[in-house]
Amino acid sequence: MNEQEQWESVKRWLRENATFLLVGIVLGLGVVFGWRYWQEHQDQQALNASNEYGQIIDALGSGDNAKALTTLTALEKAYPQSPYVDQGRLVLARAHIDKREYGPASELLALVAESKTDPVMALVARVRLAKTQTADGKADAALTTLQAVEPGAFKAQFDEARGDALLAKGDRGGALAAYQAARSTGLAAAIDTEILDLKIADLATGAPDAPATPAADAG
Repeated sequence: MNEQEQWESVKRWLRENATFLLVGIVLGLGVVFGWRYWQEHQDQQALNASNEYGQIIDALGSGDNAKALTTLTALEKAYPQSPYVDQGRLVLARAHIDKREYGPASELLALVAESKTDPVMALVARVRLAKTQTADGKADAALTTLQAVEPGAFKAQFDEARGDALLAKGDRGGALAAYQAARSTGLAAAIDTEILDLKIADLATGAPDAPATPAADAG
């Protein structure tokens, strides 16, 4: 075809396919603008959740646990999938533990331990939950909590918490074995090895059990 015939062929193709071209353009623009809107919306949601979390921290800093709980409840309702929800639960649980309010602390920690938002945070919460249950005189519940999942990189923390629970039940031999397992796991750098060594030494030498200080140890 000569140049004129080629041009006529192009114009004919454009006329025949104009509708499809327009639809494609509209869809393409819709995807671009839709993605940008969604991304901006997500960024705003994260910012709002962050602000709510900051208010929880401020309330706890001033000793107002009631306000912190109210803000956390609002955060849970407005942004249930935000990682700030579990973080808020952890810090509020810590505040309850400091006041030896083990019941409310356990409830919050149990929620984080079962959360799917952050598997690592869930394991941290599970260890704290077990320690809190032991401090609350519920050693059997603590052992059940620790047996529910595989600890992975948190094996040393799980073993130490298991030792605490067994010691609270009067099982000195089991506690010693758990402490020694925590010390030898290769992951012991993640725990306070000086305190762990003292626990091992006390049990290995048959020294009397030291008075429990659960509130300080539960975090």
